[in-house]
Amino acid sequence: MTVSIDSAPPAQAGVAAIARAYAAADPAAAFQAIDAHAHAALAHTLCTVNRYDAQAMRVLRLYSSNPEAYPPGGSKDKSGTAWGRHVLLEQKLFIGEGEDAIREFFDDHDAIRRLGLRSVINVPVVYGRVCLGTVNFLMPRAAVSDADVQAAQLAGLLALPAFQALRPQA
Repeated sequence: MTVSIDSAPPAQAGVAAIARAYAAADPAAAFQAIDAHAHAALAHTLCTVNRYDAQAMRVLRLYSSNPEAYPPGGSKDKSGTAWGRHVLLEQKLFIGEGEDAIREFFDDHDAIRRLGLRSVINVPVVYGRVCLGTVNFLMPRAAVSDADVQAAQLAGLLALPAFQALRPQA
């Protein structure tokens, strides 16, 4: 049975949009489609995608679902931070629940609070034991579920081809 994209359930339409972006070799469109696909499960308010520069220990924002508040091109120094060690160096998922966690781990906690965001899932995107970047979801609710974490991790995996396409060639 063939299903038209126009009549496909939202999850299938989301997968189709990601596939179209990759077929067009368009990483930016892939990030946007991954954000939209993940939104069905996470109901997040903000999604950002950051490339990791290991030499500088900085992240550079490649994509933002809210470019007014978090424009692409912005960067953050993560050297010497617990978050940087945990997510970028140890390549572990970070879950921040509640305003105290946001305040403790993010310098821009006031901007996050002003947007009404109270929890975060940061997913390191890793290939061959190398962290290429992160996919980040911020939600207005104070806690996240196991299903939220799984949806975020899947989104990180879906982003891997886009990160690989953006990797400098050696």
